Amino acid sequence: MKRLIVAAGGGGDAVAAAMLHSALYGDEDQAVILTYAWDRLLVDPVPGPRGPDNFTGLEQLTPAVWTVPANARPIAPAGSTLPRLAAELPHTFALLDPHHGVEGVTRQLEELIDHLSPESIDLLDVGGAILARADEPTLKSPLADALTLAACCQVNAPVRLLVAGPSLDGELPVDDVRALLGARIHTFTPADVESVSSVLEWHPSEATGMLAATARGVRGTCEVRDAGLPIALTDEGPTVHEVDLDEAVTRNQLARAIMATETLDEVEAHSREICGYSEIDYERNKAAWLKDQPPADLVPQTVLAQLDEFEAEARRRGVTHTTFRHLTEVLNLDGSQREDLRRLLIGNRPEQYSAPLWQIP
Repeated sequence: MKRLIVAAGGGGDAVAAAMLHSALYGDEDQAVILTYAWDRLLVDPVPGPRGPDNFTGLEQLTPAVWTVPANARPIAPAGSTLPRLAAELPHTFALLDPHHGVEGVTRQLEELIDHLSPESIDLLDVGGAILARADEPTLKSPLADALTLAACCQVNAPVRLLVAGPSLDGELPVDDVRALLGARIHTFTPADVESVSSVLEWHPSEATGMLAATARGVRGTCEVRDAGLPIALTDEGPTVHEVDLDEAVTRNQLARAIMATETLDEVEAHSREICGYSEIDYERNKAAWLKDQPPADLVPQTVLAQLDEFEAEARRRGVTHTTFRHLTEVLNLDGSQREDLRRLLIGNRPEQYSAPLWQIP
């Protein structure tokens, strides 16, 4: 294994890491991708990230690092996309465990570096929320990025910070992100996307889905998340930029505050103090609310009629695309129905499938 890639926020960042490896390093030895098992409530109904105790079938790589092979399974009721990623992609997925705070993540990194002696270490974030100060009103999920950023700056090895798809995560205004970017090192192409094309058919990540779509030439405005946030799909979408790691740490108040933390509870406490909230609290509240909100039945005729209403309203808002994750929320379905919804819509209106997004005609 010549390369170590840290997926800054987990989730779709791990898929983007696989795409990055294919684009930059080609067919050489595959990467170890260190990533959270944190898939949000559409996949995992349990709030917050999962640790090794939440899986069966993990394989120990170092004293603090476990890999997630294809036959690993999350222990119910938890869910995770990582075993399926391991089954479909050639890389080794190592479980980033934030439950011991930044000190624990730093220890994991140090052990991996000693064990692998990688030729390169990339810290990859899709969108650029890792560059936040941590007090921006548009910021929604700073915790995971701040943890990995704080840990990466403490290891005794060179780490390159990369931001792909500037502002595709909808966390920071595009002008703010653009002003912080360094040299462009790559622009993803349709050929680059092929390495993860099968994964994009089912993975729920919206930011990485839009990254792939812009690499394939899709342009317009994509509506995402439960709140219907509009994201511009532009020529900047498929770009990858290097950013000075030390400057990012200096800017990120949360990352600096949590350097010596030994538990996730400590990290959350700092997030509440600096950002005014913990995103895991948001997940806890939403999970409690969802328990009292039975999902709608997926009746094809009803769903297609509701889709027509949504598309008419979306057109008036200037929306050209959306994600299946957003449609699942809009149509009052739950995460377990997302794949059935996707099959229904593509089966009935294949001309609107702009992989992996849904086009608003």
